[in-house]
Amino acid sequence: MKTVIMAGGKGTRISSIANDIPKPMIQIEGKPVLEHEIECLKDQGFKDIIITVSHLGNIIMEYFGDGSRFGVKIEYYFEDEPLGNAGALFKIKDKLTDDFLLLNADAMFNVDFERFVKFHEENKALVTLFTHPNSHPYDSGLIIANKNKQVEQWLAKEDKRPEFYKNRVNAGLHVINTKILEKNISSKKIDLDRQLLKPLAGSGKMYCYDSPEYVKDMGTPDRYYSVCCDFKEGRVSNKNLKNMQKAIFLDRDGTINKYVGFLRNIEEFELIDGVDESIKMINNSGYLAIVITNQPVIARGEVTTEELDRIHNKMETLLGKSGAYLDGVYYCPHHPHKGFEGEISNLKIDCECRKPKPGLILQAAKDFNIDLNNSWMIGDSKNDILCGKNAGCKTAFIGNEYFGQDLSGKSLKDLIERIL
Repeated sequence: MKTVIMAGGKGTRISSIANDIPKPMIQIEGKPVLEHEIECLKDQGFKDIIITVSHLGNIIMEYFGDGSRFGVKIEYYFEDEPLGNAGALFKIKDKLTDDFLLLNADAMFNVDFERFVKFHEENKALVTLFTHPNSHPYDSGLIIANKNKQVEQWLAKEDKRPEFYKNRVNAGLHVINTKILEKNISSKKIDLDRQLLKPLAGSGKMYCYDSPEYVKDMGTPDRYYSVCCDFKEGRVSNKNLKNMQKAIFLDRDGTINKYVGFLRNIEEFELIDGVDESIKMINNSGYLAIVITNQPVIARGEVTTEELDRIHNKMETLLGKSGAYLDGVYYCPHHPHKGFEGEISNLKIDCECRKPKPGLILQAAKDFNIDLNNSWMIGDSKNDILCGKNAGCKTAFIGNEYFGQDLSGKSLKDLIERIL
């Protein structure tokens, strides 16, 4: 599979770091960020690369040459005049005979591309977007998808967004079928997002691949220094899903939001004081932050799945406003006891995912390659502790009771500080 890397941007927002070289040549620990990208691709067998260049592109071409020095094959397309961030694709489309990776050259990433491509191929997608939560969803474009991961809406920064939304952002990594280049566009400059990708929303042909792996734009000085720190401390490479991950699993009611019994009304959802900062600490530590929650209100017919999704969107929106995010939310919709008016009969079962059974944690471990022995389950009930133990995790209890857990404490923040 060929890889196209777009390296033609001017990098005006980061000019204070380096204004005499193109942004992809800015160094992270002694190597240009583009070299880190190429190494990540080469190590996974993606060695056939086309780089599109323009502003100061000769510097990139002279440094990387034909790629042989780096164990890859590199071709170039030089934009003599600005073509937009997708115009060059139409100029090189004869070189693209199959699905291809399309990446930005100004982001630091380390991801499992084989897993990404496999998802694309299994879904027979026209386009697959690499999506993830980030620490600033309120000023990022949002991707809204259905339960099958098909993109339904693409909300740019300037678009009106719903009051509550899932923290899902396009990371700038794509797998694309060449059929997308059959579109007839008359404008000289072509915008990838607005003219090629966004119009596919709702077509059923564009999917999002959710992943917690490391992808970070280094377009501003603050983000650049953050990337440098993350790289030096190993967070960039460690987050690749080829590596075993560590997670902190969190109960929802009474752990993240104030306990009100069976929460049926979104207006009753309110974060516990300090929870946003606690989850932000998890994000910064390299652990995954994953919610594990029983929601029998679904089986009881008291809340629909759409209503529960909106409650969880409120949770993610509130956390996002403080720069915190969740890597996953897993819930059990079942309830073993029958006899409730309006109940959903096919959900009234003794399942394997309802805590204290470990099914949800085991599914998350499979999805994210999690080392359960080095992960934690935190909650405010005995069932949370038993669930963690049944999954093979360490456990921590919010409160003073003892159920054989490793830690107990007054608050989530107290426990997170002791774990980290």
